[in-house]
Amino acid sequence: MTSQPTLSNASKDPGATGEPGTGLQAGLKNRHLSMIAIGGVIGAGLFVGSSSGIATAGPGILLSYALVGTLVVLVMRMLGEMSAANPTSGSFSAHADRALGRWAGFSIGWLYWFFWVVVLAVEATAGAVILEGWVPAVPQWAWALIVMVVLTATNLVSVGSYGEFEFWFAGIKVVAIAAFIVIGGLAVFGLLPGVDSEQAGLGNLTDHGGFLPNGPGAILTGVLLVVFSFMGSEIATLAAGESENPRQAVTKATNSIIWRVAVFYLGSIFVVVSLLPWDSKSIAVDGSYVAALDSLGIAHAGQIMNFIVLTSVLSCLNSGLYTASRMAFSLGQRGDAPKAFARTTSRGVPLTAIIASVVFGFVAVFFNYEFPDSVFLFLVNSSGAVALFVWLVICFSQLRMRKIIQAEAPEKLVVRMWLYPYLTWATAALIVFVLGYMLTDTEHDGRETVLLSLLVAAGVLAVAFAKEKMTRTTRIR
Repeated sequence: MTSQPTLSNASKDPGATGEPGTGLQAGLKNRHLSMIAIGGVIGAGLFVGSSSGIATAGPGILLSYALVGTLVVLVMRMLGEMSAANPTSGSFSAHADRALGRWAGFSIGWLYWFFWVVVLAVEATAGAVILEGWVPAVPQWAWALIVMVVLTATNLVSVGSYGEFEFWFAGIKVVAIAAFIVIGGLAVFGLLPGVDSEQAGLGNLTDHGGFLPNGPGAILTGVLLVVFSFMGSEIATLAAGESENPRQAVTKATNSIIWRVAVFYLGSIFVVVSLLPWDSKSIAVDGSYVAALDSLGIAHAGQIMNFIVLTSVLSCLNSGLYTASRMAFSLGQRGDAPKAFARTTSRGVPLTAIIASVVFGFVAVFFNYEFPDSVFLFLVNSSGAVALFVWLVICFSQLRMRKIIQAEAPEKLVVRMWLYPYLTWATAALIVFVLGYMLTDTEHDGRETVLLSLLVAAGVLAVAFAKEKMTRTTRIR
């Protein structure tokens, strides 16, 4: 079991975060961290994927979002406890390394890296589809290439450059959703002139087959459809390692997760299912948010939403590349990846880690165009359950890390998990239940996603244990 670097250690580079020899610099300002924390819970999946959830569970999708939102709040509380006590660029991977063993940090770190580099390809393609619709003279593959190159360049300049781009990307998402909730809320309660009061209103929650038109079981199916749109809330704990006050940044992000989930997810979905009947054809055809904007009489609703989705895609790409590279950097620093991954430029940028991540992303984009129904589908499905694996590892890490922190430096417990250890165990049990329920889901590819993700995880674990065995053998010799 290895100890992790702490904030009190001196760094070799001036202005760095305090991790020995990392070369990472404190280039993220408070406003960057605040917006990264807020925007991290707003993925493109909220705008694009919510319509399928509504079609499955009706207004009851609110309970699905509430259930997953509660899960995210609890997991982030655990992660916040560990990260506030020991801010590090490896976040939960570094905590797992210390709490559970090298095999755990190695495995979950590489699985998380794999998840995000696949996301790069998915988001680049999604952005390219929108851009090609606006400028059809440029082929879709070229747009994907352009988007990837531009955001790679911003990440290569400095962490401050990443933070600045993410500040504006996330800002647009936040303003758009806030405006949608305010305007839509006024319409729901009959305070917005020009809106059909017979169509919009709280009656939509119960008038079309009841609140749960497809039965209580649809709530769990809805959970499977929305759970992955929450991935990204943990990014703030990785980015905090490159801020001026990591402990304060983590504490603030952890404490604000409740209202962020409540406002942006539950608030906006509540507006959608109140403005329109859940079984409205426009939701299925145009998408939930476009249909809602149309019902408010907002002109060019489709193009407005395309712009917001594109912004979310770019934000996800930007943060995905940042997150993947920092995880690769942390793995390199701990000897679980090539040492070159842990080297930084004079600006504190892990150049090799970024290039390696984006190269895999480019390869995945190529597979998406050449082998969309075979290789790329395998990549997407085999990384699909990684979010739940990460959350589960965070639970088990926190159970152990609480005891370590209390023994070594109890004053660092500035964030505490509620009702420890009972609520931690309950959260872990809920995650296992969701994974188990996915195995029964054949309609939405839940079973295939879990099985393929477990297959990849087993492969990574095998490498981790083999590496650990080789290390022990070398030491004995």
